[in-house]
Parts: sequence; structure tokens; C-alpha cells
Amino acid sequence: MDRTVTAPPKRTFRDMLSDRRGLLDPDRYEGVVTEIATRLITAFRGGRKVLWMGNGGSAADAQHLAAEFSGRFLRERRGLPSEALSVNSSAVTAIANDYGYERVFARQVEAFAQPGDVVVGITTSGTSRNVVLGLETAKRLGATTIAFTGNGGGRVAELADIALIGPNGYSAIVQEVHITLGHIICDLVEQELT
Repeated sequence: MDRTVTAPPKRTFRDMLSDRRGLLDPDRYEGVVTEIATRLITAFRGGRKVLWMGNGGSAADAQHLAAEFSGRFLRERRGLPSEALSVNSSAVTAIANDYGYERVFARQVEAFAQPGDVVVGITTSGTSRNVVLGLETAKRLGATTIAFTGNGGGRVAELADIALIGPNGYSAIVQEVHITLGHIICDLVEQELT
């Protein structure tokens, strides 16, 4: 598989800043962000957990957002059951070795997800095979599925109960939208639960 990435043309600081203007249009995101926050609030109030999946920078975002719930975001409160499925290197490497990398999330979702839980898949392309399989497994188990994606949404947007579809463009821009809206979701959830 050719993984060649075409870089954008050489740009100045002002050009790069201009790329980001207008990305966080409230009319585009308010409804989906509110719906995601509501689903997380319902899960946490019901004693359920939230599992996060992603690769590379999206794995870092998954870990970051999971930690905002299990630790805290802005307010003192009890820890909330939230975990990123990329953090257990022994599980990830054993599953990848035994079943293939495409199954690293599906196998863990199979082990940990129950009806009423929430499983969040983060992929800027919307096509990461391991995230797709993880969401398929979550749906089969009766968990709520949420996708953070971009570039039109891809397969994960079709699978998810709720899809936060970021802009078209290279991964860094999509990830910036994901983490910004992720923090807003954290704040909305925490306000409601404290």
C-alpha cells in the first residue's frame, strides 16, 4: 500500500492561520456536540463506561479525552469510567500478533463493552479499518457508537449512532477540530454531572 502523503504547498504563518478560520462554525457543530454530551451524561449516570479508539494522533486524542473524564477536566467530581483502548501495549501487540492489527480494537471492545456503554472511534479519514471493526463490534454488543471523523465522514460515519464530521483536509486540521470540540463536550458533561 502506498502511504505517500502530499504536503500542502509552502505557506506562511498567516496562510496557516487562515486555514483554521471558520472551522468551528456553531451552526455546523452545536447539535452534534450537544447530542454526544447527552449520550455521555446518560451513560455515566447509568454507571456505564466510555471506551475510546484511534490511531496515531487520534490515539493521543482518545487517551487525552478519556483522561479528562477518568481524572477531571475543570471541576472537582468523582472519576468517571473512561478508557482509551490503545494504552495497554501488551493487549495491543498480542492482539495484533494473533489476530492482525485490524482487530486490536474489536477484540478489546468484545472484552469490555456492554449494552449502555459508549464506544467512540476517532479517525480523520473515516476509514481506519481497526476503528471500523471496533464500532461494528460495539453496535453488535448494544453499545452506543460515536465517530469523530473528517473528510466527509467515511465508513465510521455510516456505522455510528452519532457522527461528528470535521472538515475536509489534512489530518492535523481535522484533529484540531476534534480536540477543541472534545474539550467542549468534556465541559458540557462535567457541568451536568457536578
